[in-house]
Amino acid sequence: MDTNWVDIGNINDIPLRGARCVKTPQGKIAVFRTAENEAYAIEDHCPHKGGPLSQGIVHGTAVTCPLHNWVISLETGKALGADQGEVRTIKVRNDNGALSIALESLMMAAE
Repeated sequence: MDTNWVDIGNINDIPLRGARCVKTPQGKIAVFRTAENEAYAIEDHCPHKGGPLSQGIVHGTAVTCPLHNWVISLETGKALGADQGEVRTIKVRNDNGALSIALESLMMAAE
């Protein structure tokens, strides 16, 4: 299946160790930028109590939820440590700073 890439802006629009949100038909997606200039996209709600992950603290390739300090892997979407749960991850393409997300992964997850 061909991937439909949707442009979402430039990596420089996101602060280092920060995030911004993208609204999609399947819900809000948080796009994160790590200190190493990598971009990751996951659903913007913690699997614990639905906290806004986009407002959490980014460290390494993980984000800590601002509500109850759950740590979520940006690579896998899984809760780290003793916590159980996960969020969807969305493929991100970084083409010289121009970011796009894979519409296909959003559609497949919605089925």
